[in-house]
Amino acid sequence: MLSLLVIVVVVSLINPNYLGPANINNMVAGNAYIAVAAIGMTMIILLGHIDVAIGALIGVLASIAGTLAVSGYPVWVCWLVPVLVGVFIEAVVGVLVAYARIPAIVVTLGVVSILKGGLITVTQGVWISNLPPEFLIAQFRLFGIPSPVYFMILLTIAAGVWMRYAPFGRAIYAVGGNVEAARTVGIRPERLTVGVFALHGMFAGIAAVLFGTQLQVIQSTVPNNLELTIITASVIGGVSIIGGRGTVYGSTLAAIFFSAVSSALVFLNISAYWLRAVLGVLILATVLADAMRRRQIH
Repeated sequence: MLSLLVIVVVVSLINPNYLGPANINNMVAGNAYIAVAAIGMTMIILLGHIDVAIGALIGVLASIAGTLAVSGYPVWVCWLVPVLVGVFIEAVVGVLVAYARIPAIVVTLGVVSILKGGLITVTQGVWISNLPPEFLIAQFRLFGIPSPVYFMILLTIAAGVWMRYAPFGRAIYAVGGNVEAARTVGIRPERLTVGVFALHGMFAGIAAVLFGTQLQVIQSTVPNNLELTIITASVIGGVSIIGGRGTVYGSTLAAIFFSAVSSALVFLNISAYWLRAVLGVLILATVLADAMRRRQIH
């Protein structure tokens, strides 16, 4: 939060247009889908797992939504089906991780290849256009604020409260902190793992709809490094990379922070490629700080 405030204050002093209403809207709304996807990713990392297929999954689910929309299906079907498909795919991943004992990174690396190959094969590289206006939910506004902002805020608050107070949510922290200790108090890690991956798929589906309805077209390729951005949002947001510690509030703030930095580079006439370097440094610093904190505890 402090880093975000520093960026906003410093850049606005150099270029006052940085705090213009249009740019603020773009900064918050533009990365809202990343914040939504990071909610599910935060739960996965809290369990001690990682999902490198999230970027490919969002690209595929967005294409499914767009294909249904241009085929004339009701908009609620176009919005719901990607969410259900996301839940199903991630639940299958969860089963393989929990019951087949295959590391999540191995399973999701396989899923990445399947999804990317399938997407290009089905779409033939053709972008989906002529989307009906009523389908473009990310372009809706309420009181002048883009709808993705409402999705981001409401889902973050709901997930944060649920994880803190609901037994299932608290069990995520318990399993991520010490799986054997959690098992002794009656928690079934395997069932929990499948449930969390399914929830992760739900958030991926919502993020995909928000991503796919930002513009008038949906690209037929997976966004570059999207999975890295989502994982980074969770890690920089304070989630321990080995599980058991962190909140969804931090990951949402981190997603907004990324957008603020990216926009700042534009207003300061600095190459956007520096954003990757900045994120890399932040990841290393965050992981190092987490490792040092854990050493002090133990």
